[in-house]
Amino acid sequence: MPDRVNEIYHRLYRHFGPQHWWPGETQLEITVGAVLTQNTNWQNVEKAITNLQALNLLSLPALTKIPVDILAQHIRPSGYYNLKAKRLKNLIAAIGREDEDLASFLATDLDTLRQNLLAVKGIGPETADAIILYAAAKPIFVIDAYTHRVLLRHNLIWEESDYREMQELFMSALPEDVELYNEYHALLVKLGKEFCLKRKPKCADCPLSGL
Repeated sequence: MPDRVNEIYHRLYRHFGPQHWWPGETQLEITVGAVLTQNTNWQNVEKAITNLQALNLLSLPALTKIPVDILAQHIRPSGYYNLKAKRLKNLIAAIGREDEDLASFLATDLDTLRQNLLAVKGIGPETADAIILYAAAKPIFVIDAYTHRVLLRHNLIWEESDYREMQELFMSALPEDVELYNEYHALLVKLGKEFCLKRKPKCADCPLSGL
């Protein structure tokens, strides 16, 4: 199993090259993006983040002050905007009101940070782990729908395998390395978008063909 996990990574890296993910310039931008990307594609998230940047709203003080209904309108391109505005507000309340509070919040040890994130209403394991890996730069492997699909189609998991089981599959097979986890997750997303499609997958041309 570890050999197959490593072989998948090397094949994807050779085929796609480095992905330069996550596309955010600050810890706050990455954190906000992790919430906004729930159930949507990144192009829609970028539009929402651009709206926030244009209005100087990408700071904890600004996001704290803005009414939730107004925030919802600014992040409308991301979809489920009323729900996501509430989730952002919940997360900001847990982090603090000042920009330096985020660095302090993310600086806690990995287990504590994960517990704190999962305690926020609307923040599930995938969002929490994306914030931990990409914003806090701590070693945890992010699992998403693309990952589940790839693993299932290559008989590495059962249909009913849960998030923790899939995460353990990677973390037990790979060295504890933030950059590796970052790149591997991004490559799986790339594969899911271009070849391992939900319907009509392009298996014959897939870089994992024959694995």
